[in-house]
Amino acid sequence: MTPQFADTNRKILMSESCSLPTKPEDIVTALVERFNSGKISELMPLYEEEVVLVKPDGRTVTGHAGIVDDLEPFLTLGLSLTAKTRHVFVAGDTAEIILDWSIDGTGPDGEKMHFHGSASDVLRRGADGVWRYLIDNNQGTAVRRPA
Repeated sequence: MTPQFADTNRKILMSESCSLPTKPEDIVTALVERFNSGKISELMPLYEEEVVLVKPDGRTVTGHAGIVDDLEPFLTLGLSLTAKTRHVFVAGDTAEIILDWSIDGTGPDGEKMHFHGSASDVLRRGADGVWRYLIDNNQGTAVRRPA
């Protein structure tokens, strides 16, 4: 099967609904909506149970418990996520999505904060038709610091 390609050059911001993505290109909208809700319980339905998150230093975190421990501190900062999809490649029930993201704002201590990256993530479509993160690699091919 030849992978399909979709290029969606659009800026994604918070919207009124928090739907689950039934097309791989909709994962970014769902991610931004749910992250910006500030609730980890809203974010977790976007992740497979056996998800792998790649940390900036190259170490990995697996499963929902690991993801919660890693992502919750970012949510508690109360900063907004923005993201722009570059490419979506699909082969059956698996997809790779390339996106640019940033988290900007003033932290609880009054200091300006900025996090950003170009992600290369792997998604999988579940039996329920929802696309979820299987591998969350938010720094994509960036050179990693030694673990």
